[in-house]
Amino acid sequence: MKNRVLWIDYLRSSIIILVVAHHSALAYTTFAKFNKEAYIMSTNPVVDVQRWIGLDIFVFFNDIFMMSLMFLISGVFVSASLQKKGSISFLNDRFRRLFIPFIFGVTILMLLAYYPSYYLAHGQNNIKDYIIDFFTVEHWPVGPPWFIWVLFSFNLVFALVFPFIKGILNKLSESLLILKTKPFKLLFIWFLITWIIYVPLRLIFGPDSWTGLGPFDFQKSRLLLYFGYFIFGTVIGSTPFEKGLFSDDSAFMKKWPTWISFCVLIFLILLIIDEPFRRLTGTKQMNVIHVQLIYSIVYVSSCTLSCIAFLTAFKALVKSSKFWMDSLVANSFSIYLIHYVFIVWCQYVLLSLNISAIIKVFVTFWVVLSVSWLVSYLIRKNNLVKKYL
Repeated sequence: MKNRVLWIDYLRSSIIILVVAHHSALAYTTFAKFNKEAYIMSTNPVVDVQRWIGLDIFVFFNDIFMMSLMFLISGVFVSASLQKKGSISFLNDRFRRLFIPFIFGVTILMLLAYYPSYYLAHGQNNIKDYIIDFFTVEHWPVGPPWFIWVLFSFNLVFALVFPFIKGILNKLSESLLILKTKPFKLLFIWFLITWIIYVPLRLIFGPDSWTGLGPFDFQKSRLLLYFGYFIFGTVIGSTPFEKGLFSDDSAFMKKWPTWISFCVLIFLILLIIDEPFRRLTGTKQMNVIHVQLIYSIVYVSSCTLSCIAFLTAFKALVKSSKFWMDSLVANSFSIYLIHYVFIVWCQYVLLSLNISAIIKVFVTFWVVLSVSWLVSYLIRKNNLVKKYL
């Protein structure tokens, strides 16, 4: 783990495990639906008749904060890497480590992943028709690799403007040094920024609308949120960790049990108000904008506190390296890239089994994580592959 921050690496890898668990659960939520006309419009490539409402809660919790935290973590070491390598070398590295794996993922891996969806929709095993449908009717589904191309874009934009904003980043990082002694003020500022960069676009586009060209898809309401969190990550990484926001003497860090408690409490409140607020919106008993504004305060609070809770808890609790976690760190990016193929096929194979949803999720998660981890370990033994993964 030389030249790495152990708890950040372990947090990133743990979030990727959470991503695998999240995708394992999507076939079995009570809101899951399958669209035979265009399976890309389905909530998941495979939808099972077995459902469990507990998975709705699990998926809802993850969706609130998971990818925002991923983008924040991805930004932490960007400034240091740019200063060390220079813009050209940095972008060459990002092109090799992000863009090329993305292209492989959306052209080869997603073709393998979505075949069960085509079969479920059309009931035929015609490879040629499937490929035509994949690129035309389904408009080249991107799947989980959407994160990789968006992250590459953020890196590209940041590298281009970095020479002009170094001073601003330094001032922002100095502000964090002051705010680490004022944890609740920092919490409020974090919440306020999250609200500003997310809620207006959510009100304009809705929470679930996607757009893009070919496989270059992104969620319209969250693009600014993700970019903002990526930039926040670069600000955090502009100060040495032993002195910054997550230093041992930080008052903000010392409240990590408080942040976990608040995270759980706010999410429970969000669960309680979610259905009543949907009814108010549907029956128009209250102005839709007013309902959305009130709801967004709790939603953004949950996003903010979940990110803070995970960051501070991992910093507080990760004290030493573990062999299996070090292996996960080395293979986590590959697991993220390839796991969706195994997710969809495993869910498809389990369709015919009359067992409970929770057992199917358990089987899918452990089979997919184990197989993805093993495949990653084996292919990364090849030096050429390891250059890209």
